[in-house]
Amino acid sequence: MRHDSPRWPALLFFAAFAVVGNAGAQQSRTAALDRIVDEVQARYRLPGFAVGVVENGEVVYRRTEGELIAGSGRKIGADSLFKIASNSKSMTTAALARLVDAGKLRWDDPVTKHLPDFRMHDDWVTRQMQVRDLLIHNSGLRAGAGDLMLWPEPNTFTRADILHGLRYLKPVHSFRSRYDYDNLLYIVAGEVAAKVGGAPYEDVLKREVFAPLGLSRCQIGAWDRDGVGDVAQPHARRDGRYLPVRQDEARIAASTMDPAGGVRCSLNDMTTWLRAWLTPDRRGADGKPWLSREHREALWRAQMPMNVSPRQRDWANTHFAAYGYGWRLTDADGAFKVSHTGTLMGMYSLVTLLPDRRSGFVVLINGDAGDARSVFDQMLTRQFTAAQPERDRERGVAWYADALAAEAQAPSAGRAPDTSRSKDATPAELRPRLGVYRDPWFGEVSVCARGQSVRFASHKSPLLTGTIVRVGPRLRVEWDAEEVDTQAWIDFAASDQAATFVMSKVDPDADFSYDFEDLAFARVGDCG
Repeated sequence: MRHDSPRWPALLFFAAFAVVGNAGAQQSRTAALDRIVDEVQARYRLPGFAVGVVENGEVVYRRTEGELIAGSGRKIGADSLFKIASNSKSMTTAALARLVDAGKLRWDDPVTKHLPDFRMHDDWVTRQMQVRDLLIHNSGLRAGAGDLMLWPEPNTFTRADILHGLRYLKPVHSFRSRYDYDNLLYIVAGEVAAKVGGAPYEDVLKREVFAPLGLSRCQIGAWDRDGVGDVAQPHARRDGRYLPVRQDEARIAASTMDPAGGVRCSLNDMTTWLRAWLTPDRRGADGKPWLSREHREALWRAQMPMNVSPRQRDWANTHFAAYGYGWRLTDADGAFKVSHTGTLMGMYSLVTLLPDRRSGFVVLINGDAGDARSVFDQMLTRQFTAAQPERDRERGVAWYADALAAEAQAPSAGRAPDTSRSKDATPAELRPRLGVYRDPWFGEVSVCARGQSVRFASHKSPLLTGTIVRVGPRLRVEWDAEEVDTQAWIDFAASDQAATFVMSKVDPDADFSYDFEDLAFARVGDCG
């Protein structure tokens, strides 16, 4: 075959030009991402974070800043472990999908087929509840129902306690009628995985997800903090600066809430996790397909409609929102978006996938940083989806941060009354109310005199301990632990002979996981 010799130099020239062009495009993209990260950090002064970006199935950007513990001098790196919180849910559903792939489980199996002791408040719902229903927040329970068995940690509630306690949680909506976020049913899902997988949940997750994908630093269950090393600690914002809170003990124990939010991973692990979803032909460490296309698609199929917020409409031109199996599904400027957030006190995470572009990103933060996370989400998503140049030119980090600050200051933003003028309730005024009380799912609490004060103390959740104070005509519990940042009313029955009380959040818009509204206490004994 004849080759025209002058053609070869030309081909080499264009190939070299393409390489230079690609390198230039990557430098430009890196610079744009660095600007976003720098501006977010300048605005929010986060204690530490890690950001990773995948484009066309390849990791194109990693950035870490800050310290494992503020002031320690120990820098965060790409192998530093962060709590990913509710991003653990997609790992739990991935483990279940692997078990479905193996023929050990069906999405429409009744839960009672695998967990005969499982009960909801309504017997019909118990019989109808399928494995898929555990994953899509359609139970009819109030958002966060029963979460006080999970948080604040540490506490002594077990997964058996949760399985037993569910039957006492009364629904506030019809089964499968609407979306309300829950965590407890993910604990049940973890127990299904354990039963079907023939091992404790934590071992099933390691076997089905961590090991085949090579997530070598991810941790679940009990482990040694210093043996593993390089572990970011949570921080809360106090008086304008971030301070460490709830630091890990040397031995980290397995947590009841692991299937809903207990995984810790590094930036390197999480970019590997993103690539596992963005490259459908991904094979595990054993060379075999990690998950079938059928069940990849099942996890991202809309299962439960969600409301589209005004912010989503304005910021991303979003038209639909739904929940899949452990993932939130939306559109952003015409692009299909698969994402989830994770929130635990002092730790925030974000995972976003844009499957049609084989691209996505992860953000891990070791501080309370809801606004920073929202700005990261919007700015990084726009790197792939920006469709309105004129709008996008005017909306940068400062624009979104200012918009969030304005939302927080709007007259309708908060409904919490002023409770600053309070005084301790005395044993004398509450004498008919003193005693030990019991709620059927939360267990026993003491309302007992200590000196000239009355103390509230949960027997199974030690951080829920505080002093009862009077705010005008009402009683409030002033918690001892600074990290319990959601105030609660305590309302005794009007009659001295009716020894019962209920509780509620002082701020109706506070974290729904402080599920005081589902508590109903009755007196069962005297103070010791």
